[in-house]
Amino acid sequence: LHNHGIWRPKPLLDTARFTLSFNSRHRKNHQDSQALWKHEAVQKYLESLSKEYQQVSHQLSAHSLNDFEQRTLRRRCADLSPIAAAFQEIKKAEREVQELEAMCTELDSRDEKQLLELALEEKESLDKKMNMLCRKLFQLLVPKEKYDRSPVILEVTAGRTTGGDICQQFTKEMFDMYQSYADYKRWTFDIVNYTPAEIGGLHHAAAHISGENVYRHLKYEGGTHRVQRIPETGMSSRMQRVHTGTMSVIVLPQPEEVDIKVDPKDLRIDTFRAKGAGGQHVNKTDSAVRIVHLPTGLAVECQQERSQQLNKEIALRTLRAKLYQQVVEKQLSQEQSARKLQLGTRAQSERIRTYNFTQDRVTDHRISYDARNIKEILSGKEALDKLINRLLEFAEIEAVTQYLENLQALEGGG
Repeated sequence: LHNHGIWRPKPLLDTARFTLSFNSRHRKNHQDSQALWKHEAVQKYLESLSKEYQQVSHQLSAHSLNDFEQRTLRRRCADLSPIAAAFQEIKKAEREVQELEAMCTELDSRDEKQLLELALEEKESLDKKMNMLCRKLFQLLVPKEKYDRSPVILEVTAGRTTGGDICQQFTKEMFDMYQSYADYKRWTFDIVNYTPAEIGGLHHAAAHISGENVYRHLKYEGGTHRVQRIPETGMSSRMQRVHTGTMSVIVLPQPEEVDIKVDPKDLRIDTFRAKGAGGQHVNKTDSAVRIVHLPTGLAVECQQERSQQLNKEIALRTLRAKLYQQVVEKQLSQEQSARKLQLGTRAQSERIRTYNFTQDRVTDHRISYDARNIKEILSGKEALDKLINRLLEFAEIEAVTQYLENLQALEGGG
């Protein structure tokens, strides 16, 4: 409301694009939401939003506002209200923690030992509550990405450079893991393409996954995954020699409405016999379909259905999603496409995660996070969900940190 000279809207972290940083200097200082909450710049920023909320609320009661000004203020009030409420809730919890800490310093005699134990238990409970509230606050601050609610096309491919058979077996385990995770999250998992290896592993597979916030949960799974294990058969198994292999995961958001026109003249459509699991029709009819988009060289396959026509429709849908992804990539990153960022060269040096079977450890190198019990993670349930949520929390913290840095730089530059 510039003509009133009282209130001017401020953006809520909507001026920047955020990705997981591989070498953030803030990682050691901001390992959780509660640690970032205590940062002076965060406190200053939240105080300004809280004051703005009070100003907006006050302005809404003015009778001199026209309809446009009323709508503008209501929208801003709706944005700020949950943030202001969460801010006050954390402040209240923080005061309770401080009161407990003060009480604990006085409870040191033997007679008060039981009371001290109860106070410490309550403090631990309050600390967990604080971290949960801080996480909720930063989720409110960080803008929702345009494609977070979209279904995805998830592709897995065995590494070409290292590991041999171990890569193909690991690729199958990873694909099964994501299928189990989709079931755990109550998503729909439709296999689009499945190319098995001769010895029971997997060369390549793709699936269409739909449900609630699928891309939000899977967007950081894209990249090179490394496995270290002793093969179950062969000379290496007898010598207890650890082999290293890699596989790649690509996650492409697929908005429900993909309006991409494809000229039939630009397509080469081949049919062939399906391979692998699929029932009696496999290897009896040319039901599988491969479509090549000649101008771009993009190729997709589908052998999911018994009907060649159905496979063709699914392949066309996948092709449109990949063509649409070229538009998406420009929005996600100006420097390098999301697909190339995820795929890289499949070299071990570009790995995002290592699955070390001999040490029963999974390490996500982007957030320096170790998890034990590989079987639990590969089962695609609670353990994998916990790891994915750690990645999401880290990304939220990075987003707030980066935004505040940009804000301080702008203020410092006048």
